Amino acid sequence: MAVHPAPPPVAASDEVIDRAAAALRANGIEVLVVDTGDQARDEVLARIPAGSEVYSGKSKTLEDIGVFAALHEPGAYDAIRPKLLAMDRATQGREMRKLGSTPDTIVGSVNAITVDGLLVAASATGNQLAGYAAGAGRVILVVGSQKFVPDLDAAFARIRDVVFPWENARVNEKLGVDTKLAKVLVILGEWVAGRTTVIIAREPLGV
Repeated sequence: MAVHPAPPPVAASDEVIDRAAAALRANGIEVLVVDTGDQARDEVLARIPAGSEVYSGKSKTLEDIGVFAALHEPGAYDAIRPKLLAMDRATQGREMRKLGSTPDTIVGSVNAITVDGLLVAASATGNQLAGYAAGAGRVILVVGSQKFVPDLDAAFARIRDVVFPWENARVNEKLGVDTKLAKVLVILGEWVAGRTTVIIAREPLGV
């Protein structure tokens, strides 16, 4: 099955981005607004000390801008993902859950962001959501401007109508099975100010 093409992305206006950024900052989340994916990549990597522990799930956004590859360059960081891939879930499942849920830094994206600054991330397994919500010491999220939506209803519609068909086709092509939408995390803010950094690119990124 071929990967479902995403619809043509539409970048959000500066007014929408500024409104969401202000709401996020008011709720304890650091926000940077950049123009391009290359600038977003540089900002991510500038925030992760060389050799430090970092986890990233698969993300088209991170893949497209080169962050995913940079985080897994041999010797650059203490990357968790290669460790997980080398482990046996049947005998090391408990250790694998801990490694993926409580990294020093987790890097990822979200599927939608509302104009009032709500971050919405969907998952089949939830393996990255635990780190986003509380497990990781530091969270860095990269968001392309086409992911802005008016409200939570529109965020769920975007996940259902745009993100899920694309992801399902990708999983089906790779593994020969369907994925499913099982878990959704909504981040309203942070108790510890600055724990989460959101890097918004005016350029559309990912799906």
